[in-house]
Amino acid sequence: MENLESYLLQTVEESQDAVLIADLEGIIRFWNAGAERLLGFTAAEAVGKPLDLIIPENLRARHNEGYFRVMASGETNYKTGLLSAPGLRKDGSRVSLEFSIVLLRDESGAMQGCASIMRDVTERWKKEKELQKRLAACEAKTAGNIGVRG
Repeated sequence: MENLESYLLQTVEESQDAVLIADLEGIIRFWNAGAERLLGFTAAEAVGKPLDLIIPENLRARHNEGYFRVMASGETNYKTGLLSAPGLRKDGSRVSLEFSIVLLRDESGAMQGCASIMRDVTERWKKEKELQKRLAACEAKTAGNIGVRG
């Protein structure tokens, strides 16, 4: 494909999923239209800001510790599978996110930052929590009925 680079950029920019890139210091350097829709910040509002912009305050210290450790070492335990974590929208509401990360390196292999591809799983998370509550209630009722018979 002659225009592969153009197609890749178009794919990332127009993806329904949020795609962002942060540098070694955790500063957002790229923010696509999917990130605008998901998190509410425009690219102009997000680019140049720290990742703390979208991380709930109670999770920032833990996130930053892990992020800077990975940036320094170039190693992560999250090379496969999806991560799950809450995110923070511009309006202050939380969103349940599932995401993958890609460590970004220059031609010599030196760490340059991290890309993240994120998706809103809030509705699924709510449904799973409700099902867990129902299951626990059924198990409690069953356990109570067994105790009455025995």
